[in-house]
Amino acid sequence: MAGMSISGLVSGLDTTTLISQLMQLERAPQNQLKTKLSDTKADASAYRTVNSVFTTLQTAAEKLTKAATWSPVKATSSVGTVSVAATDAATIGSSVAFSVTSLASTHALVTESQWSSRTAVPQYADPGAPITFTKTDGTVIGTVPVTAGATLDETVKAVNDAKLGIQASVIQLADGAFRMQLTSASTGAASEFVVENGPEVDAATPAGQLVLAQGTDATLDLGAGLVASSSSNTFTDLLPGTTITVSKADPSTSVTVGVASDPSALTSAIQSLVTAANSAITNINTYSDNSVGSTAVLRGDSSLRALAGQIADAVAFAVGEDGSAAVAGLQLTKDGKLTFDSAAFAAQLKADPEKTRRLLDGSGTDGTAVGGVAQRLLAVAKSATDATTGSLVSLANGKDSQATELQKRIDDWDLRLELRQQTLTRQFTAMESALGTLQNQSSWLSSQLGSLPTWSS
Repeated sequence: MAGMSISGLVSGLDTTTLISQLMQLERAPQNQLKTKLSDTKADASAYRTVNSVFTTLQTAAEKLTKAATWSPVKATSSVGTVSVAATDAATIGSSVAFSVTSLASTHALVTESQWSSRTAVPQYADPGAPITFTKTDGTVIGTVPVTAGATLDETVKAVNDAKLGIQASVIQLADGAFRMQLTSASTGAASEFVVENGPEVDAATPAGQLVLAQGTDATLDLGAGLVASSSSNTFTDLLPGTTITVSKADPSTSVTVGVASDPSALTSAIQSLVTAANSAITNINTYSDNSVGSTAVLRGDSSLRALAGQIADAVAFAVGEDGSAAVAGLQLTKDGKLTFDSAAFAAQLKADPEKTRRLLDGSGTDGTAVGGVAQRLLAVAKSATDATTGSLVSLANGKDSQATELQKRIDDWDLRLELRQQTLTRQFTAMESALGTLQNQSSWLSSQLGSLPTWSS
């Protein structure tokens, strides 16, 4: 019965509701902590969102500091069944013509013998010896031990488990007609193999092995008796820095592959930088909006405002003796966003490609390093996102620490409030008990008084 209470049995008060209302007042400090915890977590999330945007800015800026970005190439093919990729600017202007005379293929064998079921047990010329796979020159690829009484399925599993680059499978030609197929995992003429002591294969001869497909190289006919070959359908460096992939053999069709400059790729890279920078500014403005009535999560945050200013400075300040990046089409608008005029950039790139690159990539003409717009933005982004020292990372981590401490204080309040509720319950129970005792005493006294004799004059 310990701890039991009956709400207002004697007093007539709704003590359960009264205790609940008192506890609501007691919880006020904890509720304030919970609100602060929610706000702190929202702050941390906002900092991480902005950090993510600055990471994108870092990637876009870093790309424009790489030499390959400033020498973009694109490869073309005259036939849809031949694809090509190029990476070497030294190959710009080069081309090659050819016809695809054959595709690369795998080597495949099948047993001449067949079995009535997958659980049948194949026989071997030398039952105690393993199955041996060799190349045509006699080089041993590997061996596969087979236990006595192994079924066709078990033999297939043993070959596959050996991981020799040869794949085994059971094929069913008809009811009660099963054979083992062996296929090289790779393509090309070098994929050809021979089986010795295979299932019902003569140990001394290749008898019992039917060739389903001969392993062959892919070949290109360049004319004048010149042939290029590859063990796969991909030809690397037929032209320096190119990768040519063929998907159809067609000796009668001439294919021309060429490599040219791709200025649109450079323009796209700069546009990506502008988009990333503007996204960073937009996020900063959204999260730190300090206008009247703003409910921004990081309203008026000076750290974010400082980052927005650094982005603007990176674009607005002159790049050494080369001047403003505006001549290359990159400048600030009145609202602090970046704008990019691709036509102005193309004209400047054509007129003075070295200066145009310096305006973004940096490197002064006098031998000293002068940071271009992309280098400056890269520095701003790195200072914000570095995993150890980044300002945004530090701010988010700081909020995480605050949230951890707040949660601890909230948990402490849970225990405190539980004890307080127990105390109130005991106090009201004691009050009801005391009132009950008084009521009993009152009833007894009344009964005693009622039993006294009545005197009349």
